[in-house]
Amino acid sequence: MAGSADFDLYRPSEEHDMLRDAIRGLAEAKIAPYAAAVDEEARFPQEALDALVANDLHAVHVPEEYGGAGADALATVIVIEEVARVCVSSSLIPAVNKLGSLPVILSGSEDLKKKYMTPLAKGDGMFSYCLSEPDAGSDAGGMKTKAVRDGDHYVLNGVKRWITNAGVSEYYTVMAVTDPTKRTKGISAFVVEKSDEGVSFGAPEKKLGIKGSPTREVYLDNVRIPADRMIGEEGTGFATAMKTLDHTRITIAAQALGVAQGALDYAKGYVQERKQFGKPIADFQGVQFMLADMAMKIEAARQLTYAAACKSERGDKDLTFQGAAAKCFASDVAMEVTTDAVQLLGGYGYTRDYPVERMMRDAKITQIYEGTNQVQRIVMARNLP
Repeated sequence: MAGSADFDLYRPSEEHDMLRDAIRGLAEAKIAPYAAAVDEEARFPQEALDALVANDLHAVHVPEEYGGAGADALATVIVIEEVARVCVSSSLIPAVNKLGSLPVILSGSEDLKKKYMTPLAKGDGMFSYCLSEPDAGSDAGGMKTKAVRDGDHYVLNGVKRWITNAGVSEYYTVMAVTDPTKRTKGISAFVVEKSDEGVSFGAPEKKLGIKGSPTREVYLDNVRIPADRMIGEEGTGFATAMKTLDHTRITIAAQALGVAQGALDYAKGYVQERKQFGKPIADFQGVQFMLADMAMKIEAARQLTYAAACKSERGDKDLTFQGAAAKCFASDVAMEVTTDAVQLLGGYGYTRDYPVERMMRDAKITQIYEGTNQVQRIVMARNLP
């Protein structure tokens, strides 16, 4: 037995707890009041963006040397979790800013980092991530977007699909084929700007959930960009993309965790107020067991997600497995818990007058994007600890 155990080993630090209190207060005051309207009108949550930027919470992961908060991976998870607890669409602001910019942080030149991380940290522009294509989803290596060298420039042509916050973001990390003979080793990464000539966007997709976060196609029509906008060496783009996902899948786990917690919190309050057969339905054992299972599964998902965030921060060898496990488990829990929350509210849960049906619709995407949960299981099986 160790003589002096570190009893803080399995709990977030005081700073993390203070951050949670701050972001929860902000989310409830400045984001939650607009969540229903954002969903109903399928509009971008501008109020959430303004509140997050005003409080330096829109891209907390950006290192301090570029004017960012320099938050660790666990702090980033807590921000995303607390925003998702009230509005999943809004949680895609900090989550996708990390997804879009992490390739630059991981593999970009110092000049590239300064050029793009500084405005991101200031809130002058968001970042999106362009990997998927109409015929390249789970098999991202099958992409057809091309980047052809032309002197000191590259010329990009292709279509990217399912791009979160497309049209709103100023900056796009785009994966494109530079050498078709090498499959994934012939894919390179670039920063494309919204203002580059030849960049345009498709109509917003009409989605089941996360309606406040625009999802659009990005069209690249002879987009000519300077060669120094390549992220890392030629041919390393796919490796950078996969390395990025190891870290950012944990942010999807955080979204799942947040929406599940929000649904449980709402259902818990409801069953204490709702009376049937002369007493609150919270007094019935069948309801109590449902709530107990929901809380137990959320807590298991939280422990897995926080542990994965710490592994992301340290760069542990088993991060690929842990990130996939956290995303897969937490998103399955989110779908189950939000569905149960609708059930606990009965007919009311099925109406748009109450938030749980929105939470259930929003939760579904966490099982699909950044790699479906079937793909996560493939990733886990290939990286068993």
